[in-house]
Amino acid sequence: MTAATRSAADLTASELVAAYGDGELSPVEATEAVLARVAERDADVNAFCLVDADTAVAAAKAAEERWRRGEPAGAIDGVPVSIKDILLTAGWPTLRGSRTVDPAGPWTVDGPHVARVREAGAVLFGKTTTPELGWKGVTDNPLTGVTRNPWNTSRTAGGSSGGSAAAVLVGMGPLSLGTDGGGSVRIPAGFTGTTALKPTYGRVPHFPPSPFGTLAHVGPMTRSAADAALLLDVISGADARDPWALAPAGPAVDGLGAGVAGLRIAASPTLGYVELHPEVATAFAAAVRVFEDLGAMVEEADPGFADPVAEFEVLWFSGAAKSIEALGPEQRALMDPGLIEVAEQGSRMTALQYLGAMAVRNELGTLMGEFHGRYDLLLTPTLPIPAFEAGVEVPAGWARERWTSWTPFTYPFNMTQQPAASVPCGFTADGLPVGLQIVGRRHADNAVLAAAHAYQQATDWHHRRP
Repeated sequence: MTAATRSAADLTASELVAAYGDGELSPVEATEAVLARVAERDADVNAFCLVDADTAVAAAKAAEERWRRGEPAGAIDGVPVSIKDILLTAGWPTLRGSRTVDPAGPWTVDGPHVARVREAGAVLFGKTTTPELGWKGVTDNPLTGVTRNPWNTSRTAGGSSGGSAAAVLVGMGPLSLGTDGGGSVRIPAGFTGTTALKPTYGRVPHFPPSPFGTLAHVGPMTRSAADAALLLDVISGADARDPWALAPAGPAVDGLGAGVAGLRIAASPTLGYVELHPEVATAFAAAVRVFEDLGAMVEEADPGFADPVAEFEVLWFSGAAKSIEALGPEQRALMDPGLIEVAEQGSRMTALQYLGAMAVRNELGTLMGEFHGRYDLLLTPTLPIPAFEAGVEVPAGWARERWTSWTPFTYPFNMTQQPAASVPCGFTADGLPVGLQIVGRRHADNAVLAAAHAYQQATDWHHRRP
């Protein structure tokens, strides 16, 4: 089926760009199709907190003219892109899911990643939902309510980039920018059956700095590894506002065909300490066999670290305290009670506790550096359970009250700053997606995306839609 015979809203970014170049489709047609899909589907899932159709159509018309002249502005010229409502966007408010932020602004600055997609000619058309200040692994907030999973709207889409995941899944834009401080692009990708990458820290510049410090990454949220590579290449590179930003790396798109044949891959279904839902375990085992069939040398092996949840929570809860330190009692009364709880807990933590957590973080990074001396990649499930009820932080009857208790595969790799992708690898009997996490050594983002692409070339999970 060609681009001309499918709805433009269902095309990937790579397909859109090819169709623009061939003259089969225009950016205006694609943008109008995406806006129509938002009008049709967003009431069910609540993925958007802002949609600006007029601005989007104007940008699409400008892109259409550039393509007519044969002078596209960049690799994603004319492609509709949404932005998580944590990231600064000039001309649009960034409310972060909070009633404590003044919509009046002024809103005059793009974050570095937003500036790069705008410079590349992308059509920015809206902002996606987030839990308040991006603090937890599900997406609901006091300002815009609950974001739901398109596969089953009684279930969560995950978080904190849940709006972005729900949007790209159902054709409300093929690309979205998300953030990930403890799993926040990978968690919703796992729960929705989409594809996301948390890059090596610094590959994508970030401004203003996150209150969660160097745990927080910006990454692409898409339907395919090929599109994730396309968007990563656009948003990567140095920016003077980010002192941690890395120099540009080789294009991820160019390395997509590298495959996995001959790679040494460790498969760890539990990291040595996680209890898996049986259907997640089955889907993960099947995914591992695909890598074996593709010629990788796969060995079941755990990295060998204990669950660093206590240390992660010291870092994360301290960041939560920092994020609301300027707010008084009246403002705090408007906020998510869970956020207030963890922030108050974080405010009582000492510098010695923080430094102790950082010491564990450093040890974890050293251990994983040595581990990747033996293995090129690590495979784990993205999540140990399928998506649960929307609007709550943990599943009903869960033994612990915080989101960190059901995300043991994601936050360790924020602590180590390694690249990690989530791709869909199966479904449960009741139709909920299962995610596969692919982790690489620091700076090996391209290898992670090449492995994800090889897996997707051999499977069709990423093509499935509700």
